[in-house]
Amino acid sequence: MTEFEDISLEEMISDGFDIVAEEISLSDLSETEKNSGQKIFPILPVRNMVMFPNVVMPITAGRKTSIQLLEEAQKNGDLIGIVSQKSSDLEQPAEKDMYQIGTLAKIIKIIKLPEGNITAITKGFHRFKVKKIIETQPYFKAEISKLKDGKPKNQEEYEALLENVKDLALKIIELDPNIPNAANFAIKNINNNDDLLNFICTNANFPSSEKQKLLEEKNLMERANKCYEMMHEDFRKLELRNQIHQKTSKDLDKQQREYFLNQQIRTIQEELGGGPENDVEELILKARKKKWNEEVEEHFQKEINRLQRQNPNSPDYNVQRNYLDFFTDLPWDTFTKDTFDIEKAQRILDKAHFGLEDIKKRILEHMAVLKLKNNMKSPILLLVGPPGVGKTSLGKSVADALGRKYVRVSLGGLHDESEIRGHRKTYIGAMAGRILQSIKKSGTSNPVIVLDEIDKVGKGMHGDPSSALLEVLDPEQNKSFYDNFLEMGYDLSKVMFIATANSLSTIQTPLLDRMEIIQISGYTLEEKSEIAKRHLIKKQQEENGLDAKSFKLGNAELKHIIEAHTSESGVRTLEKRIAAVARWVALQTALVKEYDPKISIGKIDEILGVPRPKSLSELTDVPGVVTGLAWTSVGGDILFIESIISNGKGALTMTGNLGTVMKESATIALEYIKAKHDELGLTQDDIEKKNIHVHVPEGATPKDGPSAGIAMLTSMVSSFKNKKVKPHLAMTGEITLRGKVLPVGGIKEKLLAATRAGIKEVILCEANRKDVEEIKKDYLKDLNVHYVSWMNEVLELALEK
Repeated sequence: MTEFEDISLEEMISDGFDIVAEEISLSDLSETEKNSGQKIFPILPVRNMVMFPNVVMPITAGRKTSIQLLEEAQKNGDLIGIVSQKSSDLEQPAEKDMYQIGTLAKIIKIIKLPEGNITAITKGFHRFKVKKIIETQPYFKAEISKLKDGKPKNQEEYEALLENVKDLALKIIELDPNIPNAANFAIKNINNNDDLLNFICTNANFPSSEKQKLLEEKNLMERANKCYEMMHEDFRKLELRNQIHQKTSKDLDKQQREYFLNQQIRTIQEELGGGPENDVEELILKARKKKWNEEVEEHFQKEINRLQRQNPNSPDYNVQRNYLDFFTDLPWDTFTKDTFDIEKAQRILDKAHFGLEDIKKRILEHMAVLKLKNNMKSPILLLVGPPGVGKTSLGKSVADALGRKYVRVSLGGLHDESEIRGHRKTYIGAMAGRILQSIKKSGTSNPVIVLDEIDKVGKGMHGDPSSALLEVLDPEQNKSFYDNFLEMGYDLSKVMFIATANSLSTIQTPLLDRMEIIQISGYTLEEKSEIAKRHLIKKQQEENGLDAKSFKLGNAELKHIIEAHTSESGVRTLEKRIAAVARWVALQTALVKEYDPKISIGKIDEILGVPRPKSLSELTDVPGVVTGLAWTSVGGDILFIESIISNGKGALTMTGNLGTVMKESATIALEYIKAKHDELGLTQDDIEKKNIHVHVPEGATPKDGPSAGIAMLTSMVSSFKNKKVKPHLAMTGEITLRGKVLPVGGIKEKLLAATRAGIKEVILCEANRKDVEEIKKDYLKDLNVHYVSWMNEVLELALEK
């Protein structure tokens, strides 16, 4: 056993030395008068430790001479000199084997240990130097000279340095698991700076030779500096050791956890009859049931061999397994048989959609061409129209008519190219694009895929999805569509793509060029009424738990809902209004209240709220107010253009959130009036001494385009001449500086909006006559259309006499 070593108080207490704490009296730890007259001092050589002044330390002694020295010194009340051995290997050190500088200490308590050794609790007092050895037997005795510590010159610097030493010591205690927590408490409760320095020097994890150098340093400032430097080195080593330990522990924990989990998985798979071998067998079995060409078969064999070579516990194994799962789930050369029964297809389309005759005719023509060509190469249709007219449901009807599977892919808000082309399988969480996922979902290679809201595709930082769709929607290129996840071409030429959009303005021109555009206009009043009777009422009765007799809506009531409570091209809002009526009926039924199943117009207004005004005569019954016709992405609409004059210098002011083109139309109109004021019956003073303000209501809504040109000119002339515009009259058209009226687009939507608003007369450009002739006469039976070529014709028709 080591003869002399440090013993912490925690270890002593755990070994049964509770009495030590009770018997040590702090009042005894001072040098007595008897000790101050002592001339000869017993010298106790110790190993692996250095004693410092004002530090209490336990010393374990095992040699007979050392035990004798300690017992006699305690009996006589003598101080002893504790010096360190130069070499810890010597059992019987001579004078030359001991350092000359040590610490005088007093024995506080001696505790006898079971093995015959003793432990002495000692407290150091002064540093000393051995002057002369007097005796060597039975133990060393010597004359000594006491050494004084040199006080620091700059006390503030010394105190600041000791604060740093103290903080660093606390950090070391926190990092080193071998230092007991009691050390933390001891350091925080030592108030004397010199005592704190000696305590830290005694208990620091320095070699004995370095501690001896610190003891021999007489200047306290230098001792503190050297101690701080060695503590820094010790702290860095501890930090590095802890980092290595944490990293190693983490790696070992991860490896052990993975090993344990893999063993569990393997055991479970063996119990269930699974495992890597079964993965390969399962994939090969799936592949045997597939119909594919030699190229696909060769690629599959290459990938399955790669899976067999991989370690089942590696992450790449799962990536490869997921890839082969998707590969074998694709339908490849699996097709559904097309049903080219044109009459049956017409019945299906008529049953599902009322109206839309031109659209259904176009779809039947496509089916006839497919039948005559006797191949499955499908066209790509783009249905364009306002919301709620049945574009998406038309795709479902086409699939039913052809006997194909139906899949809908929503493209609204898509801004990542990989959503179309997929990710490379090396990425974490990689998957195929939406097109191939839809093919997999349908189970066939010739489904009808509806690409919904293709005009809402955005461009983000991860590429342009519209550009990726160019290959998908090109009949000449999509024979071998390349998906990044699949890593080989897939034939999409047999897929029938039907795209839907509300507007063509946001779709790339190359993408539009690859599709056949079919315009879908809004429904007329009669068509909406018929759709409600055939579909919407029945649907809402079922969704609200009502039977067919629970409520009825006649033609007059439906017409009132459409005219007074909706304003749209489609039927989505109409369905919401019918749903509100159905919920009211459900509430009356649940409360067991009596009500009339034949819902009256008055009851409809009570349920749906105040109806919007039917007549526009009150709004346009003042000079300067004109009704214009506008086209929006949700169909046609009416807008009012108003102007007013005031005294001024001929200035023009425009408000209503107008775009650049619309402002230019107003400027052109005013310049035309200035140039033609004589023909218009206006004087020069009327124009030069009057300011005119043009406003388009609903100022929060942005407005632009040249279509309001003739309406703006009419409004200004109406204000200057103080003449009203005819009631129930609307107009649309572009003007030139010479007063020529130019054609505009969206005529069908605009005219349907006019009929919804109760307009009786419409003024259009002569060049728009062909657009009106393409519209069913039934749609315009109550509308009188005037065709003009010049602006004076417009004013002649519009202004009251």
